[in-house]
Amino acid sequence: MAKTEVILTHNIIGLGGESDQVKVAAGFARNYLLPQGLAIPLTGANKRRIESLKQRRAEREAHEFNTMNELAKGVSKLICVVKVKTGEDGKMFGTVTSGMIADELKHQFEISLDKKKIHLEAPIRALGEHEVELRLHTELKSTLKVRVESLNPTTATPEAIAAAEAAAKAERPHTEKRGRTAEADKAPAADAKAKGDKKSKGDKKA
Repeated sequence: MAKTEVILTHNIIGLGGESDQVKVAAGFARNYLLPQGLAIPLTGANKRRIESLKQRRAEREAHEFNTMNELAKGVSKLICVVKVKTGEDGKMFGTVTSGMIADELKHQFEISLDKKKIHLEAPIRALGEHEVELRLHTELKSTLKVRVESLNPTTATPEAIAAAEAAAKAERPHTEKRGRTAEADKAPAADAKAKGDKKSKGDKKA
């Protein structure tokens, strides 16, 4: 396949940034890069534009870094909720992927983030909270809390189970106290009844 060398005038993911000289398929350059204004032919005259392209690249990268730096500060305070289908035992059907998290960031917070910047060692397979690493820039990382919840209302999440157990423990002492009070109230009443029965029998004999 014939190759040709061009100078990129825009950042193209996977290929290079402004001012980079790259070799690409001649057809790709002729049919896409050059007509779209994404590159210019490598000629002596065009080489003189490299310095201005480098300046444009530096400005773009600085802007991107500042934007991602602000995003890193904000996103670390968020909790992104992803709802999934589960079985009766609470086990998930399928997994949570970086693409799903990116979709929920867009839906819940109107944050557009390339799923490639959301780094998962492996897809999430369990309900609950998970910390996910965000690789926002070559020099910038952050974390995002992701809470995976069940779409099945009968399936309790670990947080809900823990809250229910805590509420039950808090209620138990009051219940036991009420039970003891009721028993204490019954004792005097029983004694009074016994004395009354004895008195009635004495009256009958008289």
